[in-house]
Amino acid sequence: PWSIKDQPRFPHRGILLDTARHYQPIANIKKFIDSLSYAKFNTFHWHIVDDQSFPFQSKLLPDIWIGSYSHAERYTQADVSDIVEYARQRGVRVMVEFDLPGHASSWCAGYPEICPSSTCLSPLDPSNQATYNAIHSLLSEVTGSQKSAGLFPDNLIHLGGDEVNTDCWTKTDHISQWLAAKNMTTEDAYLSIVEQAHQMAIDMGRDPVNWEEVFNHFGSKLDPRSIIHIWLDHATLAKVVAAGYRGILSNQDVWYLDHLDVPWTSFYSNEPFLNITDPSQQKLILGGEACMWGETVDASDLFNTVWPRAAAAAERLWSAQEVTDTNAALPRLAWFRCLLNERGVGAAPLLNTNARQPPPGPGSCFNQ
Repeated sequence: PWSIKDQPRFPHRGILLDTARHYQPIANIKKFIDSLSYAKFNTFHWHIVDDQSFPFQSKLLPDIWIGSYSHAERYTQADVSDIVEYARQRGVRVMVEFDLPGHASSWCAGYPEICPSSTCLSPLDPSNQATYNAIHSLLSEVTGSQKSAGLFPDNLIHLGGDEVNTDCWTKTDHISQWLAAKNMTTEDAYLSIVEQAHQMAIDMGRDPVNWEEVFNHFGSKLDPRSIIHIWLDHATLAKVVAAGYRGILSNQDVWYLDHLDVPWTSFYSNEPFLNITDPSQQKLILGGEACMWGETVDASDLFNTVWPRAAAAAERLWSAQEVTDTNAALPRLAWFRCLLNERGVGAAPLLNTNARQPPPGPGSCFNQ
């Protein structure tokens, strides 16, 4: 009989799926979850809303999904519960992301009072208590206000925090006047809204996750329970763990799936422990994610953009650090690509120079 002894190197192994830039049908999301489990990914990072659309139903903020593209491109709470349970049954956690205070223009369609003005929509208005009430309502609904509860019972919640351009605040009279009256800079206001959102999440039994800029701006001012998600510069991860924070790696140069010219070998060679040798700091690295941003991805091209390159990241996050030979990995990934196709997941040829290109000509699945 076979005896296999194996375990993952990192506890957090995921793919981000953006359903704000393009809506993904529920059937597609379930098929995506199936494909995660085939590669031993255990986390579906659901980037569910962004500037472009807000397809999520909130019963406490019933007008917020006015910001969706259409009535047909929305996720009801029943849909969300169904997807989260579907993932759970396949060993996949769902970490939801509500990016704030930037990337939040779509919130304004239903609740214009929480945005700076009708012509300058984002970041969210830090001067209006209605903004904080809306954030609290949304977080309480998705967390159930307690650990392991709500629509998204996972212990992590992603609060974004990236690409916060505060020009809207300085250009909007009532906000600039509020900043002056409070003797605050825009940086102070940015920190304040991040800290308040963090505290809400922590009070509701969640550890908050933020994109890298939040650490770059505020460093050790952040709550020690914060988790920093690296996307700009791999080298920042070493600074994060040296400061005692936990980190997740998704450096854009090699783990962004929308970068179509990045080959699978680069995905495979992306070492999370790069320049981090202290075992106590290595333990703070939870793992990583490949990111499928949706600007040019919808239901028609999702799977051949994600696969098979994401499988190279999956092996990096599972296998021991010393397993680095791309020549040895090639037949494994070629076989896995063909297995995905047999299971109805349209994975592109592994040897493509650009992701989602068709095969170059006739031939075996195992050789393309």
